[in-house]
Amino acid sequence: MWTNGTTAVASLRIFQHLQHCCVQSLRRSKAERWQRRFGTSSSGPPWRLLFFGSDEFAVESLKLLSSSRSSSKGIVETLEVVTLSSDVPVKRFAQQNHLPVQSWPPENVDGQFDVGVVVSFGRLLHERLINKFPYGILNVHPSLLPRWRGPAPIFHTIMHGDAVTGVTIMQIHPHRFDVGPILNQELHPVPEKCTADELGAALATKGAHLLIDTLTTLSQRLVQKREQGEKGATFAPKINMSMSWMVWEEQTCDQIDRLYRAIGSQVMMTDMDVGRKYFPIILLCADQRRKPVPGSLSYQKHCNTLAICCKDGWVGFKAVLLKKRLTACPSSVRLRTNSCTEHCWFGITAGLTFFI
Repeated sequence: MWTNGTTAVASLRIFQHLQHCCVQSLRRSKAERWQRRFGTSSSGPPWRLLFFGSDEFAVESLKLLSSSRSSSKGIVETLEVVTLSSDVPVKRFAQQNHLPVQSWPPENVDGQFDVGVVVSFGRLLHERLINKFPYGILNVHPSLLPRWRGPAPIFHTIMHGDAVTGVTIMQIHPHRFDVGPILNQELHPVPEKCTADELGAALATKGAHLLIDTLTTLSQRLVQKREQGEKGATFAPKINMSMSWMVWEEQTCDQIDRLYRAIGSQVMMTDMDVGRKYFPIILLCADQRRKPVPGSLSYQKHCNTLAICCKDGWVGFKAVLLKKRLTACPSSVRLRTNSCTEHCWFGITAGLTFFI
C-alpha cells in the first residue's frame, strides 16, 4: 500500500524503467539466439542480403546495394536476387552485374542470409520464409505509411493532390501488405504539376539511400521500431481502365489534370459519354466569360487544340483516338458526343466546323 503520492509516482517510474530495460534485453537476447541459430557473426553490417524486386523502382535500391559490396562502409557482404520472371528490369540488372539470381519462391534460404529486402515485388511473403531471416525482411515503400498502403501509392499521391509524400522503410508483415512496424521514414515534397513517373523516379532514389541508412544502423532501429496506427490509413489500389473515365459534369479542370498526371502514361483518358474515345490531355484552360454545358466542344485554332468544357472550365487535348489516332488539326473524320444534347455533333474538318 502506497504511503503517499510522491512515493507512488517514484515507484511507478522505477517500474516503467525496469519494464523498458527488460523489453530491450529480451530483444537483444532474441537477436543473439538468431545469431547462434543462423550462424550470423555479429549484430551489425556487413549483411548477407537477399533482395526481392521486379521493376525500375526496385532497380534503384538494388544498384545502391550492389555498389555497397565494395564500399569502404562495408554494409553488404553478399547479395543475391529473387525475381518473378525473366523479363523484368531487376533480373536484367542482376545478370548484367553478375549477381546470383533465384526464381520465386526461393530455395535453400536457411542460414544463408541475415536480412531480406523487398522493393516493388508484388507477392505476399509467408511467415515461414520471413522467419528464416534473423533480422527480418525490410520493405521500401514510396509513401508515408500508413497513408497509401497498397500497390499504387505514387499514382494515388498525384491523383489526390497530396502536397507531401515520402518513403518508408518497414518490416514485412506475414499476413497483410504494408502494415508492419516502421524503422525509418523521410518526407518528400511533391513538386507542382509533376507526373507519377517523375515522382516515382525521385522516390526510388530517396528510398534507395534511406534503405542504406537503415541497414547501417539496423540493430538499433529494430529496437526503436514503431508500430503503425490505423489513424490516417488509406489504401492505394492498382490502376485500372475504370479510373481513366472522365465525366465532364462532375470533374473539375484540376481533377482531370491530376488524373492525367497520375495515370496518363499507363492508360489513356476516356470520355464516358462518347464511348471508348480517348483524349490524351495536353493543357488546361478556363474561360469565365462562357458558361456552356459540360461536354461542349471548342476548337482553339491558335494552339491547334480541342477544348472540352468540364465542371468549372475547359480542358484542352492535342489528339483523339478512335479506331486510329487523330490530331486536333483538320481532318475528314466526324464525331458525335452525347454530353451536350441529344443532337450535338462536331466534325473535325477544315477549321473544325460544329453542328449543334
